[in-house]
Amino acid sequence: MPLMEFDHPEKGDALYAMELALSLEKLTNEKLLSLHSVAQQCNDAQMTDYIEGSFLAEQVQAIKQVSEYVAQLRRIGKGHGIWHFDQMLLKGADAGGVAAA
Repeated sequence: MPLMEFDHPEKGDALYAMELALSLEKLTNEKLLSLHSVAQQCNDAQMTDYIEGSFLAEQVQAIKQVSEYVAQLRRIGKGHGIWHFDQMLLKGADAGGVAAA
């Protein structure tokens, strides 16, 4: 079987991929906050409002969602539970019910 990009022997590929996604979401949020800070320093009210209204709230929500996925995958561990988690993501449902599965 070929090596996958997200293959991790201890964590499993799903958890490792979600942890990487979480780190990217946090990095994006950090960069948006930095951009917001620059706009504030330049007294650009339109830019700060645009960043707040269009990006920051959505970014916080994305971080929360991926953090929940990471926590659920840590509880699930490796094995058959990953399949159920994957099916919930495919159906577009909130993965909150995975712990009960």
